[in-house]
Amino acid sequence: MENFNYYNPTRIVNGRDKHLDIAKILKEDNIDSVLLVYGMQSIKKSGLYSELIELLEKEQIHVVEHGGVRSNPVLSHAREGVRLAKEAGVKAILAVGGGSVIDESKAIAAGSEMEQDLWDLFTGYKAKSALPLYTILTISATGSEMNSGAVLTNEDTLEKFSFSSPYTFPRVSVVNPAFTFSLPSNYMAYSAVDAITHALEVYFTAVSMPLIKRRFIENVVVTVMETTERIIEQPENYDARAEFSLAATWALNGLTTIGVGKYSFPNHMIEHSLSALYDVPHGAGLAVVLPAWMKWYKEENLDVFERFADKVFGLNTADEGILALEKWFKKIGAPVRLEEFELDRLSLTDLAENAYLTSVRWGLKDKYPEAVIEDILSLA
Repeated sequence: MENFNYYNPTRIVNGRDKHLDIAKILKEDNIDSVLLVYGMQSIKKSGLYSELIELLEKEQIHVVEHGGVRSNPVLSHAREGVRLAKEAGVKAILAVGGGSVIDESKAIAAGSEMEQDLWDLFTGYKAKSALPLYTILTISATGSEMNSGAVLTNEDTLEKFSFSSPYTFPRVSVVNPAFTFSLPSNYMAYSAVDAITHALEVYFTAVSMPLIKRRFIENVVVTVMETTERIIEQPENYDARAEFSLAATWALNGLTTIGVGKYSFPNHMIEHSLSALYDVPHGAGLAVVLPAWMKWYKEENLDVFERFADKVFGLNTADEGILALEKWFKKIGAPVRLEEFELDRLSLTDLAENAYLTSVRWGLKDKYPEAVIEDILSLA
């Protein structure tokens, strides 16, 4: 096992109706004003919006609204959030939504405390502070409710970059698995793929990994798969959704990387370009990229791929394991080929050129030059 430091200050408040505690939590932390960040209209249609406004007003917490976050959040909208937060002088950010909403909220929280342009956060500037962030999770997938990272797309340059800061861990995240009851089945599938990919990228790329971590990641993957199938069969199964939510959080809150050697996220690197250039749902893009990358990469870590096939699917070979995962993605309704997106135009060269920008930023340019990225995409 490698030496490690592990730090995660986020307090998770989990369970049915726990969102009802958010106003009291804010009040206890002496927060008297918030920027309320949310997506399109789903929290208004569900009644959650009006419920929260009533709770916040009861505790005399002033609310400035910033709705309209897209499923692939964009820089211009985040900049507007920073402007609103600064102009109103809010004391905290309250994010209500899934990973996209929370990611944009992290950028706003840090951007509200800096004079530089917000994009500087994504191109090397290190945040010195951030407004406290509170979240109410409505879609489990990204783990953003318990990590410090965020991803945004710059619409002008079509660059989809990330940043991370110790200041952007949510202070409190409320997880009510019942909120996912209304999630469409295709987005349930995309959420499962995202969580699985977070876990498997570490599993396959880490240069060393203690057995306890291998078993932990396998457990996360199997739990996501089993609970996803139960949710598809029984959409109102609260316990299955609760287990799924926990597994998705654990897949990217630092637990999978404790004590492992160097690792990377090449599938996210490639998919960021797919969603930046063509605005496909992130999890759907990963469902296409991950099996293709596994076919390309398997020989570099063959023993681990064979272990994956055995422990997750009860099969013998790396190829069998990859095919089984691809079939499972199909089974739950996720795409596995680029052609399934039915795009008017698709250029593997454009995708490879765009992904290479992230490859350079993530220190992967030698392993993943443009030609290699295009080779991987050709397998999809």
